[in-house]
Amino acid sequence: MMTENYKILSEFIKDISAETPDIESYLFVKENISKYHLTININSKALKNKMIEVCTTLKYQDKDASEKKSYFEINYATIIKIIEEIKDKKVLEKILLCDVQKKIYPRLEKALLNLIHDSGFHSVQFEKKIDFEKLYKEQFN
Repeated sequence: MMTENYKILSEFIKDISAETPDIESYLFVKENISKYHLTININSKALKNKMIEVCTTLKYQDKDASEKKSYFEINYATIIKIIEEIKDKKVLEKILLCDVQKKIYPRLEKALLNLIHDSGFHSVQFEKKIDFEKLYKEQFN
């Protein structure tokens, strides 16, 4: 087992949003929410002292151009510290896009699901697990 070359210092919800504009939209979405898609976006910015802020944004939304729709989004920040010198950019990218994500994702997914359920859509489950290894490889190969 490789020792980890980074440490998570803290993680928090930076921004969270749920929108269902009116009762008509709610009823329509309740019927159609199975068509909604989960998308993920990850970006990062360097802080001082070898720290990096990693922002993971999850959106659950209607890909179709329906007029009646709900929208759910969570922006989750993770502050990590790089423990040892990393010379290879690829190693760093794997930490940010893959290793950190695998650690935080269960909490992030739970927060988004709670938001969706609390917004009145109790039946929503995320069947598909996000494969961060695969995402990382797709982005860099």
